[in-house]
Amino acid sequence: MKNQFYFLKSKISRIWKIGIERNEIMSIFIVGEKPSVSRAISSVVGANNTQKGYTEGNGYIVSWCVGHLVGLKFPNDYGNGWEQKWNFSQLPMLPEHWQFTVTDKTKAQYNLLKSLMNKADVTEIICATDADREGECIFRYVYNMAKCRKPVKRLWVSSLEESAIRKALTNMKPMSAYNCLFDAGYARAKADWLVGMNGSRLFSVRYGGKLNIGRVQTPTLAMIVQRDAEVNGFVKQKYYTADLNCGDFILSSARIDAESAADTLVSACDGRTVTISSVKREVKTDKAPKLYDLTTLQREANKAYGYTAQQTLDYTQSLYEGKLVTYPRTDSQYLSDDMAQTAFDVLWLCDNIFGFGISHTPDISKVINNSKVSGHHAIIPTSGIATADLSSLPRGERNILTLIATKLICATDPAHKYEAVKLTGICNGTEFTATGRTVLEMGWKAYAKQSDKKNEEKALPAVSEGQTFTVSTSKGEHFTSPPKPYTEDTLLSAMERAGNEDYDEVRLSADAHDIEKKGLGTPATRAATIEALVKNGYVERVGKQLRATDKGKELVTVVPDEVKSAKLTAEWESKLQQIEHGILPEAVFMSGIQQFVAEMCRKYGSADKSVTLSDSHEPVGKCPKCGSEVVKGKFGYYCKGKCGMNIAKVYGVELSDAQVKALLGGKSTSYISKGKKTIVRPEIVENPYNGKMYYQWKTERGK
Repeated sequence: MKNQFYFLKSKISRIWKIGIERNEIMSIFIVGEKPSVSRAISSVVGANNTQKGYTEGNGYIVSWCVGHLVGLKFPNDYGNGWEQKWNFSQLPMLPEHWQFTVTDKTKAQYNLLKSLMNKADVTEIICATDADREGECIFRYVYNMAKCRKPVKRLWVSSLEESAIRKALTNMKPMSAYNCLFDAGYARAKADWLVGMNGSRLFSVRYGGKLNIGRVQTPTLAMIVQRDAEVNGFVKQKYYTADLNCGDFILSSARIDAESAADTLVSACDGRTVTISSVKREVKTDKAPKLYDLTTLQREANKAYGYTAQQTLDYTQSLYEGKLVTYPRTDSQYLSDDMAQTAFDVLWLCDNIFGFGISHTPDISKVINNSKVSGHHAIIPTSGIATADLSSLPRGERNILTLIATKLICATDPAHKYEAVKLTGICNGTEFTATGRTVLEMGWKAYAKQSDKKNEEKALPAVSEGQTFTVSTSKGEHFTSPPKPYTEDTLLSAMERAGNEDYDEVRLSADAHDIEKKGLGTPATRAATIEALVKNGYVERVGKQLRATDKGKELVTVVPDEVKSAKLTAEWESKLQQIEHGILPEAVFMSGIQQFVAEMCRKYGSADKSVTLSDSHEPVGKCPKCGSEVVKGKFGYYCKGKCGMNIAKVYGVELSDAQVKALLGGKSTSYISKGKKTIVRPEIVENPYNGKMYYQWKTERGK
């Protein structure tokens, strides 16, 4: 493969030299998504001369998009009367021709890419943005808006290691091979626009208050509101058991609802003999877990460290850009056939670096399945861990890397084996039971970082049928358990399962996650959905829990079922997957979305005076600078005393409603940006800017 790469470079160099002889310097222009990714590619192709906004050299020019430089226009930019005050007559807004815009913030980099794309000496373009729907759209929006018509090849890479980039460079396909991927991404963007823009205007006007409707956000919020209602409405019930103390173990009766009946049974058995009527022993196995996809990693990182889904994505993205793990935004838990040797080599690196001390022969075949790798394979460490200074990584990145390394070890391990034992005894004509387990082979659980406390049962002593014990008795008091509020772990799981009626029936089986999951959103977008709900004040974090605010409950209460239907949104996501795989035409999907929006606007296109929304300008605290009330307006929180205190932002980062309220209440908060933690304290400091005095929250950068 290395020889193929150098042959390609040699061929390019010859073409470039011929161009020089003809006074035509020809270049290949590579467009990445982020500067760090582009730098990794630059070093491989030899484009090492740094210019403003790009690098060049060896016949290559390499630059980057820095996320979305081009996006869909907002309704206000279309004209058509959509820019006027919101009213029913504007709806439904169904653009005949979709239009794009470049914001002032991104204009400089867009203009650079446009000029480089259209340079006379650039003969070919390589799209090197993230290899997923979003990455495809990021590039093509720029390419199309720049009216570029030059041939494009797609660099599809799952690791930023030099060897992986070289291999990808020798296996590029024309952009047309990824048309379905772009169609799916473009359809998702248009669907979000149609449902969100029309829904927000429709229900805001209908109920006389500002409501943010999202194609994925609103159904997700509805799930949280429903769970909170189940938790708050739960009435615990007391029940009892009669327990027989047999010395080394305890036998318990079945559930008894009436305390008097439990007391009677306890009295009747006290001091009597229990005879063991049955001893059932069964050897069981817990299969090794599968490798991480993004959602599973986010769930387990939340369970182990309390990280939010967005924090885990940020940490993993940083590790990816540091060439330490493979591409994070994947929905696969398997590797492709060609990854077998690489995975085997990396596994032994993990064993050496992290000190697992494995004694088994890894079974790489367990994690290899071509049929379950459609775009990107599972997340694993790269060989880059061998030379990197892992001790210098921020704590969050180290923790995530350790989880990923541990999962690779566990996934290739033998099964965990144990003997499950159930004892049944008869006393005074009543049946009592006890269960236990004895570990036979630790298998993969010897290396797992998280213990499975749920299944940690004590081993029972050796007991045979017919054996008798004289017992003392006691009454056990128990309560029914309420449903638990969502955490990021359980919410991500619910979002992944949404729309799969069969999932609950099979979720306890070893292969439950192998069934097709429609789900709300994708692994790449679920974290952003949760963060948007928090940012917009519909959800707040209470420890690890995600709880709906009054504002969130209000929105879910007033919007109709079809707008907050998880099942419908999951069906849409399933259709987007079909578009991506070339099964469903994009036009068919979009026609369905347009019909849905039009019918929604027709059905609810009138004012509903029976509903009164709460005052969005209700004071939420006192300004720490001047003591005036702080309220939330259209652009975030502000001080009514207009003292210049920046309430809602810290260095351009918007704080969530819960974070602002915490600060106003005298509590510190924090946020993660670019893999680094910033602590925000409820103190104010002066910030002279442009000859004026402003005030901002006191901050402290950490790891």
